[in-house]
Amino acid sequence: MEKKFKMNSNKKGISGVVATVILIALVLAVVAIVWGVVTNLVSEQLEEAGSCFEVFDKVSLNNQYTCYNATATPKNFQFSINIGDADINEVVVMISAEGTTKSYSIADTPQDIGLTFFHNKSNEVWLPGKNEGFTYVADFSSKPDSVQIAPVVNGKRCEISDSITNIGSCSLFA
Repeated sequence: MEKKFKMNSNKKGISGVVATVILIALVLAVVAIVWGVVTNLVSEQLEEAGSCFEVFDKVSLNNQYTCYNATATPKNFQFSINIGDADINEVVVMISAEGTTKSYSIADTPQDIGLTFFHNKSNEVWLPGKNEGFTYVADFSSKPDSVQIAPVVNGKRCEISDSITNIGSCSLFA
């Protein structure tokens, strides 16, 4: 009982040329998908970085109106923010004293965040508009070591745009 297997001559395999074309098409498809994903990620990052770069030098602290008032009751820290020709949604202010940092987020709409305006002592404060500057007052029992500000553009907090580390006494400005 011998079985003989005979190859059917009508069946053919994939030719080398067709296999090569299919492999090239698969590689091109994978490259196109990867390229699309990477391009989207990079363009989003560049867009965010660009918006912060445009406002970096347009949000600053005014050293002339930034000081510690130890003679006031209660003792307070006054700082002045200037906004240049830029659309800013918010500025984060970080005040460091005695090893701790207190942060305030000043938005473009009136809010009670624990600060007052220097000129009217209102409990609701807001961010200066384009080409404006406001001086704010924060109750502080000790002289701050530094104050830093970071703008927020389109919901993204940017890097620190300005800081003051040599904070003088307000009595020197009187």
